[in-house]
Amino acid sequence: MSKPVVLITGGGRRIGAATSKLLMESGYYVLIHVRNSKGLAEELIQTHSVENNCQPCGEVIVADLTSDEELNSMITAVKNNPMLKQAGGLFGLINNASIYTPIDFEDLTLEVMRTNFRIHLEVPFILTKQLIQELTNSTGSIVSIIDTSQGRAWEGLSHYTSSKSALRQLMINLAGDLRNQIRVNCVAPGAIISADWEIEHFASVLEKVPMGRSGKPIDIANSVKFLLESDHLSGQIINVDGGWTIVE
Repeated sequence: MSKPVVLITGGGRRIGAATSKLLMESGYYVLIHVRNSKGLAEELIQTHSVENNCQPCGEVIVADLTSDEELNSMITAVKNNPMLKQAGGLFGLINNASIYTPIDFEDLTLEVMRTNFRIHLEVPFILTKQLIQELTNSTGSIVSIIDTSQGRAWEGLSHYTSSKSALRQLMINLAGDLRNQIRVNCVAPGAIISADWEIEHFASVLEKVPMGRSGKPIDIANSVKFLLESDHLSGQIINVDGGWTIVE
């Protein structure tokens, strides 16, 4: 029996790697998109294959998502993938690729703003447009990783939060527009992994989190898997944040 096939962008590191690993362990064939983490993704696939004494349950697709040419090549590779053809379609599209770097507003350029909207909004839009038939054929769904910035002002991150908010609204709209074809949902991570530049802010957030601790990448991965497999859920946002959203 063929394995259900999923595509995850930015699937070689951090939350993406945890999600790729869990899905392979759960019987999926995972197309892991990366830009600079090819070695990490290949190691992830090889380790799973050795530990489970099985054929590889995934493969790596390298593409710079800011390039139309490379994005189109990735889409073509997905459509022509033998495992996808064997499965009859694409079971899941996981929009996980992200950029997250603080820039004070006075230093923020239009180029940076456009790059954030390219990765966080345009690419998920293009992938949905181009892969909708493959998703429909497999009664598949989309899960997008957004965040918990909705309604909050995060210092130095207006480019990031505005583009992630746009992705959130796009997914909600698509859940309605595509209701007769596929399901569309989101996962919003709270304090999961601290970037090097936000350690102090990360600690201050944890002081407000009712559960009093940070989450783990596997918490996000579990939520993604849940949404992929819950065939009566669409238009939903799961806040994986230890209860942060109920107190702030």
